[in-house]
Amino acid sequence: MLLRLALRGLAPAALRSLAPALSAGAVHISRPLHTSQQHLAPVPPLPETGGKVRHGVIPEEFFQFLYPKTGVTGPYMLGTGLLLYFLSKEIYVINHETLTGLSVVGILIYGIKKYGGNVAAFADKLIEERVAALTDVKNSMISSLEKAIEDEKKEQWRVEGRHYLFDTKRNNVAMLLETNYRERLLTVYTEVKKRLDYQVAVQHFMRHKEQDHMISWVEQNVRKSITAQQEKESIAKCISDLKVLSRSAQATV
Repeated sequence: MLLRLALRGLAPAALRSLAPALSAGAVHISRPLHTSQQHLAPVPPLPETGGKVRHGVIPEEFFQFLYPKTGVTGPYMLGTGLLLYFLSKEIYVINHETLTGLSVVGILIYGIKKYGGNVAAFADKLIEERVAALTDVKNSMISSLEKAIEDEKKEQWRVEGRHYLFDTKRNNVAMLLETNYRERLLTVYTEVKKRLDYQVAVQHFMRHKEQDHMISWVEQNVRKSITAQQEKESIAKCISDLKVLSRSAQATV
């Protein structure tokens, strides 16, 4: 902490000590430019608790650094010696502001001891709520991204099986073409058969009519060739034949 304060105190003096010829533009040009590619490595998580300190402000690392060289009492002797040195050399003079500072520090210590736990619990609760909200957002985003990945894999699977669909469609088109071809062949066969059946029916009708005409012509000519005397003789012959048949039938009975 003291080192940080010292560096902050020395920084303005170091800037004032620069040469007047050094302009702000030169300082800006001399800065290194971030021309490297962006690193996509995961950022390490922030620590949930701060480092260990002693007496509220002094970090534990300071004591661990001095233990191998000065022992356990070394850091305390160093602090006490520096305080006595500043007071003896009047680098720091005790005045009314010192008493005010000690009073303020005491009040701060009392407030921290009295209400620090409650404030810390309230802050932890706020942090937990914020972390829970961020966790829910993260989980929802992860779920949506996983669903998107599943959908993408499904679409890739569909694309891989696309040639099967195209083959099926080609087979369906070939079957439709074959069906249409067969239907047209059946239509041609049916129409040709109808025409042939019509021709056969016409020929049968013509032959039947010719036969009827021939029979009627023969009958007419036969009737014309028979005279009245021949007709009487044939009728008499038929009557005599019928009488003979009746007598023979009666004799048989």
